[in-house]
Amino acid sequence: MEVHQVIKKIVITEKSTTAREESNKYFFEVDRKANKVEISKAVEKLFKVKVADVRVINVLGKKKRMGRIVGQKSSWKKAIVTLAAGNRIEIAEGV
Repeated sequence: MEVHQVIKKIVITEKSTTAREESNKYFFEVDRKANKVEISKAVEKLFKVKVADVRVINVLGKKKRMGRIVGQKSSWKKAIVTLAAGNRIEIAEGV
């Protein structure tokens, strides 16, 4: 799988910003078929950093309703990537 197919986007929330500042963890939305090894290699190749740990979470889509009709958002996969000491991703800084 291509590097750009594995990592879809960086997830920036209040919780992810705090984790980035305190423990050098970055949150990504990744392809649902990607595993930890592919995610680790993709982050290292794309951002030229050293990855220490990868954790993966399957996020279920929330139910939404419009009047009587109930729908559901798409499920997605989130990866929490811990970088080695001294490494950081410049794109996510300052956001």
